[in-house]
Amino acid sequence: MKKLVILTGAGMSAESGISTFRDSNGLWENYRVEDVATPEGFARNPQLVLDFYNARRRELLRAEPNDGHRGLAALERDFDVRIVTQNVDNLHERAGSSHVVHLHGELMKACSERNLNRPIDIDPEHPDMRLGDTAPDGGRLRPFIVWFGEPVPMIEEAIRIVSDCDLFAVIGTSLNVYPAAGLLSYVRRGQPIFLIDPKEVAVYRNDVEFIRCGASEGVRILTDRLQAFR
Repeated sequence: MKKLVILTGAGMSAESGISTFRDSNGLWENYRVEDVATPEGFARNPQLVLDFYNARRRELLRAEPNDGHRGLAALERDFDVRIVTQNVDNLHERAGSSHVVHLHGELMKACSERNLNRPIDIDPEHPDMRLGDTAPDGGRLRPFIVWFGEPVPMIEEAIRIVSDCDLFAVIGTSLNVYPAAGLLSYVRRGQPIFLIDPKEVAVYRNDVEFIRCGASEGVRILTDRLQAFR
């Protein structure tokens, strides 16, 4: 099977009702990044941060995978699919995708402030984190999210996967957030690259095929395009 790697961003889950961050009327218009997505913000006002991610978690629990998520899972019948996602939701997994690398953490997990690399599953029946919650090691619990200013632990794994791919697709990301945006440069020359987004996305390569539509329709078109590479 050919190795297909797919980089997904917020546009992948927007059709499922997950709030985006950077679009007009996105979350960053209602919250300051510094307040809810940095270690300093958590130290300054942990209740605000917990409330923010509790709301995101409740939103996720009401959401369902869309046709785009399900379409990517179905591609595993014909390809060795690896998904690298900037999203912190679990919709890829719930749609049936087997191999998902989360660059920016996972909303349905927490971790101890003493060990940011050891995630703890959050019970979906009791999804809210509370001030004063502690991990088994005694450290204060925090969301298992890679905040601004923190290293991205999974980027090396993502680079390894992308460097070895036969086919590469980008879905629903503006390619403005690094280091994730830099993954495009690791795709070997001559390997087919597809970019799905209804908006214009500036890229620094001239070997990208653009599919100008939303995630679900774009995945249907991508699936057709990929049949030539089975």
